[in-house]
Amino acid sequence: MHPTRNAFIRLSRAAALLAALASGQALAASAPPLPALGADPKQNTVSGLSSGAFMAAQYSVTYSASVAGAGIVAGGPFYCAGLNKLGGADRFMLTASSQCMRPQGAAPSGAAAWKEAQQFARDGAIDPVDNIKRQRLYIFTGASDSVVYPKVVAQTRAFYLNAGVPESQIRYVDNVNAGHALLTSNPGDEACPVNVSPAAGSTKTNLNNCGFMQSQDILRQLYGNDLKPPASKLSGELLDFDQTEFSQSRYTGLSDIGHVYVPAACRKQSCRVHVVFHGCTQEDSRIGNRYYTSTGYNQMADRNRIIVLYPQIRTDPKRNPQGCWDFWGYSSKDPVRPDFYARTAPQMSAIRAMVERLESPLQ
Repeated sequence: MHPTRNAFIRLSRAAALLAALASGQALAASAPPLPALGADPKQNTVSGLSSGAFMAAQYSVTYSASVAGAGIVAGGPFYCAGLNKLGGADRFMLTASSQCMRPQGAAPSGAAAWKEAQQFARDGAIDPVDNIKRQRLYIFTGASDSVVYPKVVAQTRAFYLNAGVPESQIRYVDNVNAGHALLTSNPGDEACPVNVSPAAGSTKTNLNNCGFMQSQDILRQLYGNDLKPPASKLSGELLDFDQTEFSQSRYTGLSDIGHVYVPAACRKQSCRVHVVFHGCTQEDSRIGNRYYTSTGYNQMADRNRIIVLYPQIRTDPKRNPQGCWDFWGYSSKDPVRPDFYARTAPQMSAIRAMVERLESPLQ
């Protein structure tokens, strides 16, 4: 083969390799920044399924001063992975994957989690816990859930009751024969009682058709039953945005690109922000746009001036093979003393920075 041609092939291969390595950066660069929309800082809420539910509970406690409510679907109490004091460096991960999901005995205690939260607040790691008692909660466990047992979710309710949240502000649902999923009324979704374990590595979505849009029940509970009915036709925009600017040069486990739904009214007047945390194996790289287009959040948000933020996690074969939110410490530098629950934690601070961007003056 001609030497010049050999050199050309080598250069071509090198260029292809560099292009592949830079593809993530290029993709992020192609997404615009998250817009500043002047959102109301007093009406932020969060919700999530499974690891996203653990994250929603975690975020609502850690940033309680700026969170008005949380929707928790199949998730355990705050700091669940840290409630087992036995074991070595892996105890947080092992507790998260066993006692916080399918405990053989008693589930991790919501009362014990409340004591930990109080200490963290005294240490200044999280917001003052007195803020929690004003929050509104939607807490759900499917009667057929075999991935996160109902007795674990019951302790989530116990945590908030211990924190002083009145029962009148909590909607606790445990009588629907649902599996481990966010519930919809979509004909193409799984049957209501179906369970799909994240460990199965399947293409299933953990979205189950139980005849109602659970996301809309969540928003009604968090914002009041006087919300307008969901829109039959969306008026706003579903936007991609660059998540890399929120990593602060630290490992967060976030994908390069996140998504946000902005109702048309929110381009002209102040709205509120609802953050939706997907569950394990539900990030867009696995199930496409299903979680942020077919779950009903956008339709309810469209007519009720709610901006819906859909941050995305990246699957990491070594640290996070199932694409879960961090509720045990995989994003922490020190696995023996992880900071996943604190305001300074990589994922927590990144999401808070995204919300603050949406709260920034309308541009």
